[in-house]
Parts: sequence; C-alpha cells; structure tokens
Amino acid sequence: MAGILPARLPSAALAGLPAAGWLDWLRGQLGAAFLTEAERRRPFLWLPVAMGCGILLYFAADREPVLWAPLGGFAIIAGLAVALRGRPVAAALCIAFAAAFAGFAAGIWRTADIAAPMLERPRIGRISGFVESVEARDAGARLVLLVTDIAGLPAEKRPKRVRVNIRSGTVAAGDHITATARLLPPPGPARAGGYDFGRDAFFRGLGAVGSIAGKIVLSPAPAERPWRLVLDVAIDKARNGLTQRIAGVGGGQGGAVAAALVTGKRGLITEATNNDLRAAGIYHIVSISGLHMVLAAGTIFWLVRALLALSQTLALGWPVKKTAAVAAMLGATAYCVFSGGDVATERSLIMTLVMLGAILVDRAALSMRNLALAAIIVLLREPDALLGPSFQMSFGAVAALIAFAERWDRRDRSQPPSALPWPLHTLWTATLGILVTTILATAATAPFGAYHFQTFNPFGLLGNAMALPFVSLCVMPAAVFGVLAYPFGLDWPAWALMGLASEIVLKVAHWVAGIEHSTVSVVAFGPAVLLCFALSLLWLTLWTTWLRWLAAVPLVLGVASAAKPERPDILIERDGAGLAIRGGDGRLAIAGRPSRFVIQQWLVADGDGRPPEDPSLRKGIECDSRACVVHDARGRSISYARDRVAIIEDCRRADLVVTNIPWSAPCEARLVDRMALTRDGATSFYSTVGGWSSRSSETGSGERPWSRPRPPPPERTRPNRPQEPEADGSDSERL
Repeated sequence: MAGILPARLPSAALAGLPAAGWLDWLRGQLGAAFLTEAERRRPFLWLPVAMGCGILLYFAADREPVLWAPLGGFAIIAGLAVALRGRPVAAALCIAFAAAFAGFAAGIWRTADIAAPMLERPRIGRISGFVESVEARDAGARLVLLVTDIAGLPAEKRPKRVRVNIRSGTVAAGDHITATARLLPPPGPARAGGYDFGRDAFFRGLGAVGSIAGKIVLSPAPAERPWRLVLDVAIDKARNGLTQRIAGVGGGQGGAVAAALVTGKRGLITEATNNDLRAAGIYHIVSISGLHMVLAAGTIFWLVRALLALSQTLALGWPVKKTAAVAAMLGATAYCVFSGGDVATERSLIMTLVMLGAILVDRAALSMRNLALAAIIVLLREPDALLGPSFQMSFGAVAALIAFAERWDRRDRSQPPSALPWPLHTLWTATLGILVTTILATAATAPFGAYHFQTFNPFGLLGNAMALPFVSLCVMPAAVFGVLAYPFGLDWPAWALMGLASEIVLKVAHWVAGIEHSTVSVVAFGPAVLLCFALSLLWLTLWTTWLRWLAAVPLVLGVASAAKPERPDILIERDGAGLAIRGGDGRLAIAGRPSRFVIQQWLVADGDGRPPEDPSLRKGIECDSRACVVHDARGRSISYARDRVAIIEDCRRADLVVTNIPWSAPCEARLVDRMALTRDGATSFYSTVGGWSSRSSETGSGERPWSRPRPPPPERTRPNRPQEPEADGSDSERL
C-alpha cells in the first residue's frame, strides 16, 4: 500500500528566499507539473467538465435561449483553437470554451427535441389513450398513457404522455382505454432549492400525473398504433411476463428483488424492503445501473470467451477476446432494452460499450479516457442528466475507482507478494478488494447523496461488504443463465437461486438497518457546497502529479460550509395550504394543513428525523377557527390566516401574515398571499437583522418549457369593511 500513498511535494531550499524567489519557485513547480500532465494527455479529461459547465449555464438561464447563439460561439471558438494550435495553452483554453458552448447547445437541442405541452391546472375529466407500460404495485398498478384525447382540452395544450395510478382493474400494454381521471400538473419543488419533479417529468416526457379511481373501459383507437408504440408494447408485455415468472419462482420479496434486477420492474418491492435497503446503503442494487451492466456484460464476456477457448482451432485462428467483447456488447444492449431503457441504465450501457469498444481497438478497457469519452456521449445525448444524482454518483464512483487503479498499477512491485497459502490468499485479496472499492465508492458518492437525499448511511460499508458478494457471484450470473434458459422452459433453477441469494441480501439489509443510527439525517446544503465537493473529487482523480493534493482546498471549503448550513426559519407550501416555523427550540412546527409529502420533505431537509404524524410538530401553535399564530425564536409573531377577517386583524398585530387567499388591501405586516405564492411558488424566509429575506422555488420569468404556467392573477377585491362573524362562530367567508 505504500506505493499508492501521496508522494511528497517537490522539495526546495525555501528558507530565506525572498517573496519574489518563492513565487518563481512556485511558478516553476506548477509549470513542470502541468507539463507532465499534458504529456500524459490528462487535459483531455477536463473536456466533459467544461461541457458540464455549459450545461449548467443553460439551466441557469431565466428564459429559453436560442440555438444559433451557442452554435455560433462554438464555431468561432473552434476556429480560433485551430488558428492558435501553435500555442498550446491558448488552444487548450479555446477547446475548453468550445466544449462549454457545445454543452449549452446540447441543452437547447434536447429541450426542443422532447418539448411537449404540460398540463396547466388540475383537471377531473375523461381521458383516452394507449397504455404504453404497466408496472404492477402492492395495490393496483402504475400506467403510462400515450394520450389521444382529454375532454375539454384542445390538442395544442394536451400532454403527450401522462402517468396515472389505478387501484383496481386489469389493463395490458397496448390497450386503448377511456376513463375518468384526476390529473395534476407535475409539481414543483416543495421548498426553495429542493428537488424539481416538474423539470424531471418534462425530460421524461410526462405532461401530467394523477390517478384513475373509476371504471376503465377498453375503447376503439382513433388511429393505428405508431410503430414505436408497437415495439414498446411488445417489450413491456415480455417484461411483465418475465417479472411474474421470476417473482413466482423466487417467492416473497427475494423474488420481487430478483425480478427487478432482470426486468427493471420494481413495483412488487414493498416500501419496508426499500427502507431496509436504503438504511443498509445497498439500495443501488435494485436500480439497474453500472454494477448490473458490468456484471451482466462480464458474465457474457467470460462465458463466450471460455466456450471459444475450448476449441483449439477457434482459439488459435479467431480473435477470441474481441469476439467475446462483441457478444458482451450485444448482450448488454439487449439487457438495457429489455429492462426498460431507464435513464440510468442507458448511461451505464454507454459506459459499458465504450469500455468494451476499447478492447476492439486494442486499448485498455478501464481507463480514465474511456470514462471521459462516455461522459461526453452521455452529456451530448442527455444534458439534463447532469443535474440528477444518478449521473453524479455513478461517474463519481467510477472516477474514484479508476484513479485508484491507476495509482495501484504504478505501485512499488519490488516487495514479494503475500505468502498466504491458497485459498486464504484468494479470499484475502477478494475481501480487501471489496472493502477498498466500497470505501472509495462511498467516499466519492457521499456528498452527492447528502445533497440530493439529505441522508448518510454510516454502515453502508458493512452492508455492501456483506451483500455484494452474493450479488456478484450468485444473483447476476444466475440472471444471465436464467434469461438464456427462459425460451427453453428450463429457467426455474436460475430464478430459484436468484430468489434464495436475494433473500440473503435482504436479511443482511434488515440486520444492518436495525443497527442504531443506520441512517443519519443531514441538513440540506446549497449547490455552492456541492460544487466544492465535486471540484475536489475531479481535481483529485483527473490529475496524476502532486497537483491533485490541492483538492484539499475546495474539500475544506465544502466541509466548512456544510458544517454550518443556512436553515430557513419559515417554509411556506407552494399552494399556501400550510407552513412550518422554527421555534425557540430550533425545531420546526407546522401550521395549517400541508400535505404529508411536503412535511416529509421539510423535515428531511432540516435534518429532522420525526415522522410527519409526530404530535410535537404542532407544539407551540395557537389556532382557532380563523387563524393560527406562532412565535419564532426571536419572539416575532407569524399568522396563518384562513379567512379575510383574520387577515385584517393579524395585519395590525403580527409581523408576518401568510394566507392562501388573494389580498390587495393594505397590511401593516409583511404579507404573503395566494397571488404571491402563485407567482413565486414555495417560499422560504431567513432571519436577518432587519427582518426576513426570502427565497422562492420559482425563480426567473417562468419562460422555460418545464416551468409551471403562471395563470393570470385572480380578481383582487378590496373589502369595504370586515364582516362580523356569524352567531354560531362559523367562519364568515372561506376560500
């Protein structure tokens, strides 16, 4: 291990040097280090980073840009790079800017390519469409419909696809159905800076979400099914059939997990099982991604190569390794298509194809250049993936593993290997490999997991060390053999083995989840902190000289900032249904009736482990039939007013008034009404010396294709005088 430890920084006689001499020495050391990196062709690895910067700038725009601007910038900068090819530093900077322009243009192209109408407001009515996919769940199923008609909605405003849940009834992929559905626009963030499901739904092609509670009727299709729908339906039917086969043979939750690993259908996995897997840090095993793709492709590669090597004629006359690589590429592609072609699966396929393609051109399969090439392909194809945890965590983990492997290959080999006898040496090597790779992957992905999910699993190392051997040695090889034997009807032993091994994995997950503090809540931190962590990881893994240890600078900045996060004192739901106020004890209290999901999001972001039903969430809230009043840690009063009389009264005595009623009359207090929430979305308030500063989830002008449409403000009414409450004490007016 000594060969992979940090090398000492270049030594120099710095004592007594004047400032100018010290700067000259530092300049010389930096120049020599960068020259060494250039000789090793490491600057190429920063191209996807520059492309990612362009993508981030695209998503930061407050309105949709035009395509010709970044394309023109790319052409100009690329031409300038060619003209300056005799000056390496200037040419490299031009190439970096050109990559940024390419990423910006890719974002515009991707958005325009998948753009479709989003539902503007909630609707209840008749909907007709083709069933694209069916995912069975514990109760009912989840459908994706290719919409052909929505009653009362013109074609130009009709979403292309919607996702609905059904509680009962039986439908199959390819059916054209008609039903009464409750549809909602994809919701925005539950808090300022939170997860934006609406943007995610837009890039998934979903224009609305909802549910069907009534009868579902098979209806005549208005037109022939598109060829793409025919193909998708055939694949989905095959997936559903195999899912039921694997789950039936495997039995229980082990069978459900085994089916998810093969077909990507996770609806049969219960929430309790999902929670155990998350707490144990091994939830990634049920999401088909890089681990599964590599194991499946590796199994096919080994199997084909071993079979061809049995023949002396083929082994000597054929390029057996390349033939096995082609077979593995075809198998990995078929696995991706059959498992549903999820975004994470497609990215993993691209990475796997690049690695196997390197074998065809006699290059090292596992290299940082191949990883950079895969990142460039993914970002050009799906620039929106950069914002999601899947891309960040998968590429971050692989970058850390490859960087360690590169350093390990350059270790000092002068010492003799371990003298442990077989099989102890093999077991020790395998155990050490699992521990080291798990530690590296956990360390590389922990900041991204904390940012997106506000949780950390300290026993993830234990869970992965105990579960991954079963996944790698039993589950995935059995899956490959099961798929090959499925057409012959001889697949049940493979599914039985998968179910048994998956049950062992679930028992491990349940045991680890039962350890105290197996899941630690982390207070949400901002994107600037995440950028510090990401820059630290990139700087550490992409450089090979002593420059990489400068990654400690952004790492320290990120840790220091994350250790003292800025917590909001007031959180207001986007529709004004309720709010959360930080009390004198530093914990949040709930006023009004925000949804359970929103309360959960608020608590998780605050690092609060209480469930949404905890009675202590209502502690310190004084409510009557008209309003709720609470005092914050500084003694300021906040009112949540339910009617107009309460607004008038509390505007005179409270410091902040929140209501879901549109209001235009004067108010001495700071007022957040329905019109402000319609414009700004979920709003957070932070204490300042002079009062509060606010941040909203709907930033910019709202002119992006995935932005929630802002309806015209409702008619403002100015009451002449407050209405007196009725004799029975009921509210005089409600929204």
